Amino acid sequence: MPTLNVIILAAGKGTRMRSARAKVLHEVFYQPMVRHVVTATALLRPDRTLVVIGHQGDQVRAALADAAVECIVQEEQLGTGHAVLATEAALGSSPGTVLILCGDTPLIQSETLQHLCQAHRREQAAVTFLTTTLADPTNYGRVVCNEGGAVQAIVEQKDASPSQLAINEINAGIYCTQGEFLFAALKKVTTANSQGELYLTDIIALAVARGLKVCRHPAGSPVEVLGVNSRLELAEAQRQLQLRRNHELMAAGVSMYNPETIRIAPGCRIGQDSLLEAGVVVEGGSLLGSSCRIGQGAVLSDCRLGDGVRVGPYSCLEGCTLPAGAILPAGSRG
Repeated sequence: MPTLNVIILAAGKGTRMRSARAKVLHEVFYQPMVRHVVTATALLRPDRTLVVIGHQGDQVRAALADAAVECIVQEEQLGTGHAVLATEAALGSSPGTVLILCGDTPLIQSETLQHLCQAHRREQAAVTFLTTTLADPTNYGRVVCNEGGAVQAIVEQKDASPSQLAINEINAGIYCTQGEFLFAALKKVTTANSQGELYLTDIIALAVARGLKVCRHPAGSPVEVLGVNSRLELAEAQRQLQLRRNHELMAAGVSMYNPETIRIAPGCRIGQDSLLEAGVVVEGGSLLGSSCRIGQGAVLSDCRLGDGVRVGPYSCLEGCTLPAGAILPAGSRG
């Protein structure tokens, strides 16, 4: 198999979060958001995964202590291109294929990344990047194409002309590229932009100028490439991951009333033909048997329920073991 190295950019502060905590450390569906990105890339079985850290780097490193990643420090945050350059020494002279993504995209799925890498290798491109189309592309880099539809550049929002701002196809910030081209191109990137930073996006125009093949690959859905930059987007990411989990459980035979209000932590198991009413929370590795009924607003943490157990509405149970057929009235505590 060809070499695949992953670079996850997680050095930024995230000023729009209005927080003292680094953006990638904010929890989304029971984990710091950067952990979701690491999990998605791990399923591709990369040779190495490098996480670029900077702001609150020690805390980010600690959050990833048990993950199969290497942390690379970006001493100064001088842009996405500068962040990727910080990994060059670690990857050495034969970086192979490099997959680059940001640590603030917790909804990205491994299948999408796999398809991106496959398309890149199939087309033998210098760089292939993920795109999507948004009704409101504000704050995203625009994909600029010529009249024939060939990619010419990615232009960031603050550097875009009025005509470019009208473009709805946006850069999702996920790239698959030939490593040797990547680092050679980044050394030619300048800071001649409104931010005074080294933009990773500039490698697209550099590849085009050299006559190299540049491909764009559509994301499965716009939601999947949502970048979390605000509390509103954080809440949306939480909602999407919660629904993704609930849809999997319903497909496996669990019934739910108002699934958008129900939260089931990863690692919890629920048997077939069980019913969860609105507002239920199940977490802490709880295990529920088949044909259970959990009443509205009940909270179960680290519980073991046998088959056919009924838990009344607004009960709050922690560390409980209930035998098959047990019935708890509404508002039970334990």
